[in-house]
Amino acid sequence: MPKMKTNRGAAKRFKITGTGKIVRNRAYGNHILTKKSTKRKRTLRKSTVVDATNSKQISRLLPYGG
Repeated sequence: MPKMKTNRGAAKRFKITGTGKIVRNRAYGNHILTKKSTKRKRTLRKSTVVDATNSKQISRLLPYGG
């Protein structure tokens, strides 16, 4: 059986941690920033762990760990 291909779009957006969790960047942090509070913009800069309901789908796109 041939090797599986990594989804390159997913590989650029998600990283797998040492413990196997999938990390993503937050949305809504790029433009129309004037109406967003400083606290909200600061939080959007941080990455977060992907929800458990989506992690199985994303791990299929990254068969070799991104």
